[in-house]
Amino acid sequence: MTDIKALEKAARNGSLDRREFVKRAGALGLAAPFATSLLSQSVHAATPKKGGKFTQGLGFGSTTDSLDPGTHENSFTTSLVYAYANHLTEVDNNGQLVPELAESYEASADAKTWTFKLRQGVEFHNGKTMTADDVIASLNFHRGEDTKSAGKSLLEPIESMTKKGKYEVEFKLKASNADFPFIVSDYHLPILPELDGAMNWQAGHDTGGYTIVNFEPGVRATFKRNPNYFKAGKAHFDEIELLSLLDTTARQNAIMNGEVDTIDRVDPKTVHLLKRVQSLDILETTGTLHYTFPMRVDAKPFDNYDLRMAVKLSVDREDLVKKILLGHGAIGNDHPISTSNPYHNGEMSQRQYDPDKARYHLKKAGMEGAKIDLSTSDAAFAGAVDAALLIKDSAAKSGLNINVVREPKDGYWSNVWNKKPWSACYWGGRPTEDWMFTAAYVAGSKWNDTAWRTGPKADRFNSLVTTARSELDSSKRQEMYYECQTLINDDGGALIPMFANYIHAVSKKIGHDEKVAGNWVNDGGKNVERWWFA
Repeated sequence: MTDIKALEKAARNGSLDRREFVKRAGALGLAAPFATSLLSQSVHAATPKKGGKFTQGLGFGSTTDSLDPGTHENSFTTSLVYAYANHLTEVDNNGQLVPELAESYEASADAKTWTFKLRQGVEFHNGKTMTADDVIASLNFHRGEDTKSAGKSLLEPIESMTKKGKYEVEFKLKASNADFPFIVSDYHLPILPELDGAMNWQAGHDTGGYTIVNFEPGVRATFKRNPNYFKAGKAHFDEIELLSLLDTTARQNAIMNGEVDTIDRVDPKTVHLLKRVQSLDILETTGTLHYTFPMRVDAKPFDNYDLRMAVKLSVDREDLVKKILLGHGAIGNDHPISTSNPYHNGEMSQRQYDPDKARYHLKKAGMEGAKIDLSTSDAAFAGAVDAALLIKDSAAKSGLNINVVREPKDGYWSNVWNKKPWSACYWGGRPTEDWMFTAAYVAGSKWNDTAWRTGPKADRFNSLVTTARSELDSSKRQEMYYECQTLINDDGGALIPMFANYIHAVSKKIGHDEKVAGNWVNDGGKNVERWWFA
């Protein structure tokens, strides 16, 4: 059966011609007429077609969710914005940056000035034509002293934005930045219609493949296809529905019962069970996803370097990957840059589980026998509670007394993460080092969940990020990014024990490209416009 599935897969992606397909099918004992029929079905399934209602079960969602893109913080709101909105650029399913609302972009020789030419004739859902005014108003929403947007730090490098014509915008940066086009693809930064000089996010109108019909925060969102979508060959479904299904068992039951067409955040413990369901496929992609336990260095006891080091040395990373991920991932080294990133520091020594060394740092911190709270919930990631309990057990051998606090799933991201001194978290990661550091580690980031902002090493880190952003020499850039990873690993409050694969269960009724994006869950968050009913 596995061999037949492999043949079907090869036919769908075009790697076998008809003659070779029939030949290999015959070797498996399939009659020629049946093989030809199977080939026809496989090729047909690979051809996108319009129609149907696509329902997606998501492992995130909160009653505090909003259409305000500056507040988006989980895969529900990410899927929401990608359904109804677009950005200047996007990362495609091959991991390449391509223009989206921008038709093209080019930089000055020093990468300090970027000029974006916009697509003409693109309409918002209310019929308004997108222009440079909308771009400037949308991005300005995330800038300035008073903004509460999580996208503020991303746009900090912009010195000015100038309308050079109805469909052209010039960005002058404070310093050179070769990665700037990546930044404007961030999901916090959709281009929404301008109203009286400001971005009008409240109306829910944008340029995306689907228009919002209903949005119930923490429950569901429904959409209908935009008949005037500017991207040919995208947004195939007539309707889509996003369901917030925080409970792992509920998501699994929904896909097994045919109530949804796909689910994300499949628990590694249940992958083998779902593989037995004949109507389902398992999609697994490796990318930048990592599971973290940020310690806030602005809160006791994590303001103490030796206590942070004791925690990092008390974690059995191999055990976590084995028991929580069941091998569907790899160990982390207390920094957020994955092996898929261009400047991953593979020369750094891997931190190992060392109870004796941890005990030394614990004694040095004067905290032997102290009780430390670790807030967790499976809202953070599948298995987060079990992971916290494993950390508790391994740390006990070092003399660390960890109290695992089970927090409610609803409101976890607004009430616990980035607020409690120590909590469980996940990060989808980013395709470039500068983007990842800017989003979560520089001093000015709202999402700096370790609050690592001050001190000689934090100062050095922030200086390096700024300098590296302006450095066009790749070897010099690498040297700086290597040091950045070392600084986070040593002094920062980030405990990053493992990188996880994205695991989805998908109905075989769904068609998609052979290559599925790994920059975000759900095909880069864009499966609603990339997939179709086969």
